[in-house]
Amino acid sequence: MSKIQIKLVRSRSGRKQDQIGTLNALGLRKINQVREHDDNPVIRGMVFKVKHMVEVTEAK
Repeated sequence: MSKIQIKLVRSRSGRKQDQIGTLNALGLRKINQVREHDDNPVIRGMVFKVKHMVEVTEAK
């Protein structure tokens, strides 16, 4: 299964509670923190919810 890297590039402060919860579920707590996840529809849906705060790249 392919992997994607998700990087938090915008601050969590001042965001809605559901967006903060989504970031917590992705494992992103600090700016510039990177997590690697399987590329599946569940993770893609979570990324879509916070797409204005993260960068997504294909894992090598």
